[in-house]
Amino acid sequence: MQKVAVLAFDGISPFHLSVPTLVFGAAGIASAPPHFEVTVFAEQPGRLSTPAGYAISVDHGLNATEGADMVVVPSWRHDTEPSRELLGALIAAHAAGARIVGLCLGATVIAASGLADGREVATHWSAARGLGERYPEVTVRSDILWSDLGDVITSAGVAAALDCCLHIVRTSCGTAAATELARALVLAPHRTGSQAQYIPIPLSNDIGDDPIERAMVWARTNLGEPIDLDTWAATAHMARRTFTRQFRDRTASSPQQWLLRQRIDRARLLLETSDEPIDLVAERSGFGSAVTLRHHFNRVLDISPAAHRAAFRSVAV
Repeated sequence: MQKVAVLAFDGISPFHLSVPTLVFGAAGIASAPPHFEVTVFAEQPGRLSTPAGYAISVDHGLNATEGADMVVVPSWRHDTEPSRELLGALIAAHAAGARIVGLCLGATVIAASGLADGREVATHWSAARGLGERYPEVTVRSDILWSDLGDVITSAGVAAALDCCLHIVRTSCGTAAATELARALVLAPHRTGSQAQYIPIPLSNDIGDDPIERAMVWARTNLGEPIDLDTWAATAHMARRTFTRQFRDRTASSPQQWLLRQRIDRARLLLETSDEPIDLVAERSGFGSAVTLRHHFNRVLDISPAAHRAAFRSVAV
């Protein structure tokens, strides 16, 4: 198992701390196995207060970051500068090959470390402006759920942190593992990082009256069939232009881009969990031909379908 070190600090929100321990360590989930070995650490081990009215006890110090494959900063305190010792531990872990993850206000620590200079971080929309002013060398994104730079991963808050951690499970352990975990957590199995943090159009009080959601469900149900935009818009009882505009407002993506990503995810799941020939995987995921599947798979994931299947077979072994 990959080793994950998760930072706790005095005054941390128990929910924010629970997200990485829940997703990576399957803490308290009987129906899903843990995919990572998780250690919670603090700069000053011992008793830490929380705003929830109870304290937590942490046994491990900064040395937990040594040898970690991933270090997670699940949150941070407003207007508090990270210590040189903490930043040094993150920089050393990164230099040793660890991925550094900042969830919600944890992006503050990432920015302070210099690891994102000239690059981007995502954070909660309410904190984005202040973070950008404090660290002008960093591009701060408030319009996306999460950002994955490979070695540095950041996300917006609360639910987006869950999405981000599930994304990490998906890229590290496969679509099947992430889907199984999402089912155990009763979460949507995949929200792309480019999805907007908040929806600028109002939703009906009755979710059954949400035409964009109905159209998304219809598309997922019919991924193996040709889906033209006019027919898809008709499932929402909208004209093509209205549907395209409202879909983009809802997802920060065009219908075609969203549909392509769903088909890529379907193909990934089939490649990881079945021995079906590439031609059949292409057909069942809606690409029509192996040539088309290979083209989009390579373009989006920078790997061929055959190589992706081989990589996850070797992980399973």
